[in-house]
Parts: sequence; C-alpha cells; structure tokens
Amino acid sequence: MGKILKEQRVTRDKLLSTVKALSPQTIAIEACGSANYWAREFARLNIGVKLIAPPYVKPFVKGNKNDKQDTRAIAEANLRPTMNFASPKTVEQQDMQSLLRIREGYISTRIKVCNQLRGLLAEYGIRINKTIGHLRQQLPTIFAVDANNGLSASMKQWVEMQYSLLLVLDENIACCDIDIRAIASTHETCKRLQCIEGIGELTAVAVVSLIGNGQAFKNGRHFAAFLGLVPKQHSSGEKQRLQGISKRDDEYVRQLLVHGGRSILRVVDKKHDAKSVWATRLKQERGYNKAAVAIANKNARVMLVMIKSGEHYHQAA
Repeated sequence: MGKILKEQRVTRDKLLSTVKALSPQTIAIEACGSANYWAREFARLNIGVKLIAPPYVKPFVKGNKNDKQDTRAIAEANLRPTMNFASPKTVEQQDMQSLLRIREGYISTRIKVCNQLRGLLAEYGIRINKTIGHLRQQLPTIFAVDANNGLSASMKQWVEMQYSLLLVLDENIACCDIDIRAIASTHETCKRLQCIEGIGELTAVAVVSLIGNGQAFKNGRHFAAFLGLVPKQHSSGEKQRLQGISKRDDEYVRQLLVHGGRSILRVVDKKHDAKSVWATRLKQERGYNKAAVAIANKNARVMLVMIKSGEHYHQAA
C-alpha cells in the first residue's frame, strides 16, 4: 500500500496501450485540461477513475515542481481516506458546458469591443451612454460618410468594422441562446429544475453540465459548500470566526444562482408562501446581498436533491 512499483514517462499516443497492458483497477487523474476525455477512455477499459481537483493535489507536491513530483503527489492524494473526488463528465455534459463557455466567450468579447469603442470615440469628443443599446443605435450615425463629427475617413471605416463585429457577436450569442433553450426544454432534469423559483434555462443547463447525476455529492450542504455559497472559516479552539462566502470552485454557476436569488428578492414582498416570508425576513434582517446568497444556497441544495432523487419540485405552501 503506497509503495512505488514503477515510474515511466509515456507519450500521449501510447498512453491507452500502456495503461491497458498494466491492467490497473483504479487510476487517479488530476482534474485539469482533457482529464474528462481520458477518464471516459479509461472507463471504456473498465478501469475505475478518480479525478482530484488541483488544489487538493498541490499540498502533496514535495520539493521542486516537475512531472515526477506531480505524479507522486496525485498518487499520494489518492491514498488519503478523506479525499474528495470529482465525477468525470459525460459527453452530454461536456457538450452543455462547451456551449455555455462559447457563449460566455462571445459575451466577454462583446463587452471588450463596446468598452474599446466608447474609449476611442471619447478621444474625439464623442460620448456614448454605457448601455449596449445606445451603442448599437448611435454607431451607424457616427461612421456615416456625411457625418460631421471630426472623425477622419479612416477612423470611420475602422468604427464600421467594429460595428460589424458587434453584429456578428450578437448573432452568435442569439444562436447559442436558441441551443440552450432547446436543451433546457427537452432535457428531463433541466425541465424539472426550472420549476424552482429563480432557476431559469441557463442555470438549469449549467448545473446539469457541472454535476451530472449528482452522485459525487453526499447531500445538498456538500454541494452548496462545493459552489462556495457557505461562509469561510478562520476558527481556532473555542473561537468560531465566520467570514464572507468562500467563493470556491465554479464561479459561473455560483453567479447564476446568486442572480436567481436577486430575481426572487425583487418580487418577494408581493408573495405570502413560506419561502417568500423567509426571504423577506432575511432581507430585512441581513440585507439584500446576504439574502440573495442565502436563497442561492437553498436553491443549490434543492437542485441536488431533485437531481439525485428524480423528484419534481414541491413549492412551499
């Protein structure tokens, strides 16, 4: 147990054949780029796969960081009885996550283009309001040939090029939204999750792409902690010190859940069910942001239970 029997550097092309020849019962992998692909390939060989998050591997790296020390650290982490392991993603989950990441990439690029255009045009004395709607509306009048705004012909041409890029990004984001809606309306688990207050198509698809069947989590509290929706601790002895939320793991899913919490708080004063009464009291006692995070925490727990049990959502009376 824990004894090194063999160490060998293997190229990517020969990895599967080498592992197949060794016939291991379990293989541990650091959850990094392409880890899910290799996990699926090893699973096809009937080999158990354990994915370990990089922060859990790092404490076991001894000396200088290199491939050998990383490999030994992964093996050491795998032997720890209290180690938490991640579940490999299926191809379906990978498709969902890829679609969401592509959409986020388009949105990020669009924000950069808009901010860049505002900054450049401000140097010519042309000010545009911050909303993207104002930018779309005003740009065609700015780069028009007969526009008398101090821009040279070349600058107008470059602004028009960026405007064309903006339209392409808008179209690509719209196409991604169509695909996300299609998945959310046909995937059985996503459809059930959308019955929860504050959970829309985007959040449902994002959660399913992240955790799949949810079997990697013991309970809802474990999932909420995994998402960083619980307080950080800096405790010692009898002194319990709780700080802001830990913000661990997937920032994107956590952000969607908190936004969902905020959407609930906007209308919670008009409702009288048990959850709304609880949220209203929390908003009054703890403030808007803490209440939004608390609702996100509750929704995360409910979602995990629904995913693992296959149950439908039952709204509080």
